[in-house]
Amino acid sequence: MRKFLLLVLTMAPLLAYSQGFQVNLEGQKQIGMGHTGTGIVQDGASVFFNPGAMAMLPENYIQGGISPLLFKSVFNPAGTSIQNHTSNKVATPFQAYAVWGPKSSFWKLGVGVYTPFGGLTDWGNTWQGKYVLESLNLKAIYIQPTLSVKLADWMSIGGGFVYNHGSVDLTRAIPLANSNGDPGQARLKGSGKGYGWNAGVYFKTEAGITVGITHRSQVNTTIPAGDAIFTVPSSLQSSFPQPNTFRSTIPLPATNSIGFGFYPGSKWIVALDVNLVNWDSYKTLSFDYKTNTAVLQDTHSARNYQQAYSLRGGAQYKANDKLALRFGGGYASTAVLDGYVTPEAPDANRVYGTLGLGYTVAKHLDIDISFEYEHLMQRTQTNFESQLSGSFKTDVYIPGISLAYHW
Repeated sequence: MRKFLLLVLTMAPLLAYSQGFQVNLEGQKQIGMGHTGTGIVQDGASVFFNPGAMAMLPENYIQGGISPLLFKSVFNPAGTSIQNHTSNKVATPFQAYAVWGPKSSFWKLGVGVYTPFGGLTDWGNTWQGKYVLESLNLKAIYIQPTLSVKLADWMSIGGGFVYNHGSVDLTRAIPLANSNGDPGQARLKGSGKGYGWNAGVYFKTEAGITVGITHRSQVNTTIPAGDAIFTVPSSLQSSFPQPNTFRSTIPLPATNSIGFGFYPGSKWIVALDVNLVNWDSYKTLSFDYKTNTAVLQDTHSARNYQQAYSLRGGAQYKANDKLALRFGGGYASTAVLDGYVTPEAPDANRVYGTLGLGYTVAKHLDIDISFEYEHLMQRTQTNFESQLSGSFKTDVYIPGISLAYHW
């Protein structure tokens, strides 16, 4: 029973903030160019990609978009030909930005609302690993007011405060059958908040190359009173007191980025970004329960994540005054070491490709669309704690659309 409870707690939702849940869907133009945006100036999404570049925007912006995300994963249990599939549910990461400043001013104000972490995974209640996970719905919404200042025609800086509102809803089966033979269920549900900042510098070199450097800080997000709901046989209810709550804190990692913009002709922009994500700050996952019993004890579980990085590249071709074509791709390493892979985020090293299109539909009004395909390398694992053993294969499909009004 103690071992079972340990698994319930250590498979809780916030551990799923791996590379797989760092969704990186903060701007449609940038997605179309392979998620590059640190070293170039495109639109109001500079609030996220590089607050330092925001003062270089020639216009003010109001824009918003959405990137429906379909996560398709298959698990093949070790020694079998069985295939367990996730359900076809669609997550909805979104982004919205507003940037304003007087014409020809040296400063601009901005605000962004975006979802840098999130996911929706549903393995169902009959699959091989139902005692590890049935479903997970996870959201982290960042709100970022921002100020950017142009220090010279060739250099600007900026920064913003970040407030995060996170929510989670996780279910998994419990190997305690009722009189009908149905297994019990554990549900962990709650919301919390955290604080951080995002800052950057942007400059133009004499060679015509633009460069951006940014730091997005770690955001320690705390769920102070999440609901721990257990459905168990009546004879065991005293060991799972209801109502009950839990407290947990996890560091959403800092990210350091450098980006470059190249302009080989009047119609072309080529961009490269390198990102380092400090997941090595995530060492332990702990849960503290308001009410403990001999069975339900606070837990502390090792995670020992490592730093992860990504290499991104992309280009834009301006076909005419109204139409822009974009493409890109990249590689991202996993933060999850062998032995720690879970079905919440069956993470692995991944490659991806993107396409995008921008069109001016009316004066001052643009529509941008993008599409991304991600392929995670097959990963065969035995989890240290749950002993779930087998191979994960995962693909991700992400269309996106946004509207931007600029003046």
